[in-house]
Amino acid sequence: MANLVYKRVSTDQQSTARQDLVLTEAGIEDPVVFEEAPGTSSRLHPLQRPKFRALLDYARPGDTVHISEMFRLVRGTGHILDVLDVLHRDRLALRIHDGAFSAMDLTARHPRTGELLSTVKFTVQTLAAAGELQRDLQRELTYDGLRAAEAKGNKGGRRPAVAAAQTADVRTAYLEGRSIAALARDHRVSRGAIRTAVADLLPDRAAAEEDAPAPELPVTLDMPGKIADHLHTTELEPAERAALDQGVTVRRGQGYTLRVTAVPAVHRQLLDRCQPLDGTQGAPAVPAQRKARREYENRVSALKPGPQR
Repeated sequence: MANLVYKRVSTDQQSTARQDLVLTEAGIEDPVVFEEAPGTSSRLHPLQRPKFRALLDYARPGDTVHISEMFRLVRGTGHILDVLDVLHRDRLALRIHDGAFSAMDLTARHPRTGELLSTVKFTVQTLAAAGELQRDLQRELTYDGLRAAEAKGNKGGRRPAVAAAQTADVRTAYLEGRSIAALARDHRVSRGAIRTAVADLLPDRAAAEEDAPAPELPVTLDMPGKIADHLHTTELEPAERAALDQGVTVRRGQGYTLRVTAVPAVHRQLLDRCQPLDGTQGAPAVPAQRKARREYENRVSALKPGPQR
């Protein structure tokens, strides 16, 4: 029986030193290590992460998956239950070596029904909900802090993706004929970041502003939590990111929805970002995510183009 070790850090400035210490102290014999690329966000569903998918492909019935802490693998109640279902299907054990879940057998099932034990499910959901509450409170405090800073004249928000020291070079290269796509590759940023840096140099800007149609009015839609989880890990345009970050979390049973207010065009753009949830060649669709995407698609499709009344 193999011991499969999974490791992940959320940013490329972090290291796995703490995880290595916890896993070394656990005395795992002959570990086979699967480590995600630096910066792999916990918001990305585990079943869509390259190295965890590779771990599942490698695993055989009876193997044990080892992680240092639960949040290295999953984020939120939905992720935990999805992963436990897959581990049960593949007859894999899960061993967590530190944190609130370390003393629990999360793969324990009822001997007759085969379902996850109700006590395990209740504990998992309670601890996951507490973690989500903590993150929501942190986000609210951050938002309040930004508002207070703006009231004092300080500008908040993210730093530009193109550093100030590089902006002049980007603009010069653009004027010399370098394409936006090529500049994005050169500086390892999105095309949107390059467009922001050269916004006033783009052709027909003035004419476009004069001929622009009447603006659409914002509308509020309830976005399923699984959609919000996916979008939080996706590269978005500034308007899309702002709408998502300002969404209001509404608890619904074991999950949640995100109440997002934005113009219809932004809702449609966010829906387009969810296309991978229908499955790709390298990552099969997760049924719950595909269902959530279709629910959001139905709500977005009901919007009419143009100003909303």
